Amino acid sequence: MLFQGDYVWLDLKTGRDFDVPIGAVVKLCESGLIQVLDDEGNEHWISPQNASHIKPMHPTSVHGVEDMIRLGDLNEAGILRNLLIRYTEHVIYTYTGSILVAVNPYQLLPIYTPEQIRLYTNKKIGEMPPHIFAIADNCYFNMQRSNKDQCCIISGESGAGKTESTKLILQFLASISGQHSWIEQQVLEANPILEAFGNAKTIRNDNSSRFGKYIDIHFNKKGAIEGAKIEQYLLEKSRVCRQAKDERNYHVFYCMLQGMTPAQKKELNLGQAADYTYLTMGNCTTCDGRDDLKEYSNILSAMKVLMFTETENWEITKLLASILHMGNMHYRARTFDNLDACTVMHSPDLVTAAKLLEVEPKDVMSCLTTRTLITRGESVSTPLSMDQALDVRDAFVKGIYGRLFVWIVDKINAAIYRPPSSDSKSLRKSIGLLDIFGFENFTINSFEQLCINFANENLQQFFVRHVFKLEQEEYNLEHINWQHIEFTDNQDALDMIAIKPMNIISLIDEESKFPKGTDATMLYKLNSQHKLNTNYIPPKNTYETQFGIQHFAGVVHYETKGFLEKNRDSLHGDIIQLVHSSKNKFIKQIFQADVAMGVETRKRSPTLSSQFKRSLELLMRTLSVCQPFFVRCIKPNEFKKPMLFDRELCVRQLRYSGMMETIRIRRAGYPIRHTFMEFVDRYRVLVPGVKPAYKQEDLQGTCKHIAEGVLGKEGDWQIGKTKIFLKDHHDMMLEVERDKAITDRVILIQKAVRRFKDRTNFLRMRKSVILIQKTWRGYHCRKNYSAMQVGFLRLQALFRSRKLYRTYRSVRLCVTHFQAHCRGFLLRQVFYRRMWAVITIQAHVRGMIARRLCKQLKIEYQRRQEAETLRLAEEEKLLNLMTARRAKAEAERKHQERLAELAREEAERKRREQDEARRKKEMMEEVEKARNEPVNDSDMVDKMFGFLGSTNSFPGQEGQAPEGFEDLEQAQMAMDDEDLDETLPLPEDEEEDLSEYKFAKFAATYFQGTATHTYIRRPLKQPLLFHEDEGDQLAALAVWITVLRFMGDLPEPKYHVVISDGSEKIPVMTKIYETLSKRTYKRDLQAMQLEGESTHNEGQKRNSVRHKLVSLTLKKKSKITEEVAKRLNDGEYTQVNSMLEDRPTSNLEKLHFIIGNGILRPALSICATLSMEARLATPPSVKSD
Repeated sequence: MLFQGDYVWLDLKTGRDFDVPIGAVVKLCESGLIQVLDDEGNEHWISPQNASHIKPMHPTSVHGVEDMIRLGDLNEAGILRNLLIRYTEHVIYTYTGSILVAVNPYQLLPIYTPEQIRLYTNKKIGEMPPHIFAIADNCYFNMQRSNKDQCCIISGESGAGKTESTKLILQFLASISGQHSWIEQQVLEANPILEAFGNAKTIRNDNSSRFGKYIDIHFNKKGAIEGAKIEQYLLEKSRVCRQAKDERNYHVFYCMLQGMTPAQKKELNLGQAADYTYLTMGNCTTCDGRDDLKEYSNILSAMKVLMFTETENWEITKLLASILHMGNMHYRARTFDNLDACTVMHSPDLVTAAKLLEVEPKDVMSCLTTRTLITRGESVSTPLSMDQALDVRDAFVKGIYGRLFVWIVDKINAAIYRPPSSDSKSLRKSIGLLDIFGFENFTINSFEQLCINFANENLQQFFVRHVFKLEQEEYNLEHINWQHIEFTDNQDALDMIAIKPMNIISLIDEESKFPKGTDATMLYKLNSQHKLNTNYIPPKNTYETQFGIQHFAGVVHYETKGFLEKNRDSLHGDIIQLVHSSKNKFIKQIFQADVAMGVETRKRSPTLSSQFKRSLELLMRTLSVCQPFFVRCIKPNEFKKPMLFDRELCVRQLRYSGMMETIRIRRAGYPIRHTFMEFVDRYRVLVPGVKPAYKQEDLQGTCKHIAEGVLGKEGDWQIGKTKIFLKDHHDMMLEVERDKAITDRVILIQKAVRRFKDRTNFLRMRKSVILIQKTWRGYHCRKNYSAMQVGFLRLQALFRSRKLYRTYRSVRLCVTHFQAHCRGFLLRQVFYRRMWAVITIQAHVRGMIARRLCKQLKIEYQRRQEAETLRLAEEEKLLNLMTARRAKAEAERKHQERLAELAREEAERKRREQDEARRKKEMMEEVEKARNEPVNDSDMVDKMFGFLGSTNSFPGQEGQAPEGFEDLEQAQMAMDDEDLDETLPLPEDEEEDLSEYKFAKFAATYFQGTATHTYIRRPLKQPLLFHEDEGDQLAALAVWITVLRFMGDLPEPKYHVVISDGSEKIPVMTKIYETLSKRTYKRDLQAMQLEGESTHNEGQKRNSVRHKLVSLTLKKKSKITEEVAKRLNDGEYTQVNSMLEDRPTSNLEKLHFIIGNGILRPALSICATLSMEARLATPPSVKSD
């Protein structure tokens, strides 16, 4: 009874070979009709008559399982639905025991990050969800655990994802090896190069491997990668010359044309991919999802890592370019002596190809259109038909590319392979990764497909033998309870192809060795030998050129045209001779074996099929000694689109890969088996008291005891004659328990070791602590003793100092009293002496005062006596004129007047004396005050040279000369105006008085220009004396202007622009010293000369010069105000000399400037002296403007 929501199996019974029941869910059950919705989204109505088409689904098939051994519906439908459910959930990996099934997602999934690598490291299969990293991890740790080589066989159809799976395993192994060394990087970088030269876009795969490779990765004893070796198998060389529709040539051609620089392409005469016949046969030059430009950059980077030199890279590029140019060569058919012949049309491609191969174009043409045959020691040249010439050209191109590919693989191996060490202690193990071409069945299958499918038959037989044959044979030998499982064995097909006598490969080889052997004779022999074999499908009639083989993956029909030529894989002697004549060392190197073999012995070279067969035998022998891991890659659809699941395609792949039988044998079988000794030695830690295997007598009983103790008596495990057989989950359980037991014992050992180590450290530390304590206590006691000693010494010192202090105080008191008495005595003596002196002075002063007073009184008395005498005389005189009374009164009146006059005179005298005393007192106070005040140099100079007056005073009104300069006032006060422009007449020789050298004579002899000894009150045009240095010339003019300003003959600058730049605080001598290194005074001199030349013209010229000087000043001081600028433009300031200050300066600063220039500039010392001499020699009243 079904209900809504139940899951069922729906069998549509279409009758197709690869049709299996599909999963569905019940949507509705009404009136006996059942509506279901299948996994593809289609609705179906099931009537009661068709109820047998529906079967219930096991719960394990509803949501899927990680390991398909656990499926309840153990059939193809259950396997297919399990893969479908996980695929739709973007889960592409599923286990079948230890075998991994990988479905190509055709998109990038975020499941290959470093975090995922960390999660899957050191994990058993089943502990984590299925993943390619889990297989790689088990390969690695099984290698370390068992010290046995491992291999991982990755199989599947073309486009199933084998190459990507190989790269992921390489990535994981390089990450977990833990070294991250240069060799690991080199191993990883080999993939881009091999893919570029060996992979191409096909209709089934955008990155199809057109060769097989076996990568053997070598690990040292510590598990680190120390090298690798790559074996290549059967490169599809025919792809270089022709491709099927919608397919491309090898990736390297397109990457090269996209990534090369224009200069490189020009040198090789290359264009775009569409320009070359070999790249456009499939009408496809691009590949979705591939960036050829970026890939070319990756290729060059990988070549650098793998030690390809720049020269080798360029030689490889030249050979690839020559292949493209040879593909573009055109032939023209013609007839020669009734024989079909042809010729190569002369074209740039022929010349370019010959240039790149470094041979002559005519030799290339001859080699490709004729063939030289050697018969009985004579060489005969025969022409080739157009088809034969094209075949020769294609064979040459394939030979170049094939040998180039082999050389590249050898070059990579030279970089990554490390020979094993001779040291017996160094154990090296390996993990092999087999990435070989998948099973192929195209519309037209040729010799390459036969070899490819032959290799896949060998791999399938290896899988069948390892999984089915050997396992069941071992079960029988060990006499365990086992029911035989039937499986599809492809041994018959393999025998027919390459093992039994007269097999297909041997017949092809035999026919290839006959000079007259053809594809038709080969097919005839194949039909005659194998027409009765069920795995051989002969042609339907004699006109067909195809035969078929029943492979494990289905019937494949092969087109025999070109079989023998491809199998021979030989180049005729003309091509070898052409290579030998080339000047290109690289092409000789890759053809070295062919050239060494010689023309005569080339018939003995092995055929391609025999070489391939021998390589496969070596590969199978290598795999047989390794513990294998299998990865089955499934292609979900033919359109390379994500999330598209083709049920019939997947069923076909599952069926021919034997997945159903694999699941059955993995479920029923015992994939894990150990010998008794290995089992006891490995798992005896799980049971206490079990001795090592070499001490055991009954190993079988011990194994049984251990298994029963850990796995239980009812567990599905068996014991054979020499081995114990376990399931995968048993192995996982045993390993988990072993890890726990070992961990517990390790922890116990660690505890004991740590206890011993810690106790040893404790005892050593305690001993050290005791020593430190002893030393510290001794040090502390010594320190305390020293402190106590210092304390007692200080106490003694304090006591002694106290005692001494008291003694000192008593002595000091006595001394003080004695000093006091002595000082009192001395002071009294001094006081008495001073008092006696004062008394003496007072006595003298009082005597002097008394004497003065006495003198004054005497004088007054004399005056009064004189007045009285006069009064009496006048009275007597007046008695004659008047009465005595009146005479007496008149005389008395006059006498009183005379007395009053005398009193007034005395009062005036006293007042004058008081004023004089007050003046003297004030003078003394001023002298004392002046003596205490600091000296102002500027004021002193102004006071000394105050007679010069101010800059505003007129000549002749400076003032009286100070003391010491009075002789200058006695000079001549008047002088006639002179014309300074006229040259003074030199005195006659006979009139020259050598005894007299005066300033006028010196001036007339040495002064420049029209300058004379006469003093002028205006700036000079040029210095008085000649100076070579421009700075000295400018300084001389500045000294003259400063002298004029100092003497008051030239006004100071009227306007001073106040700029707070600190320059006014710089000493004058520092400023003069800074001018010594300046060398830009020429412009200032020229400006001053221009000013001097403008004196005769007061008009426009004067204004222009004044404007120029103002402009120079404005450039020097850019912060002046508009008012000052206006006044400068009006002509109120015409300062030009850069050595002068643009502000009023004190007389002291002027003196410093004059004297400083005389000191720092020796050439100006005499000039400064002459300037002062000229001024001082000229009276102030002289006017000489």
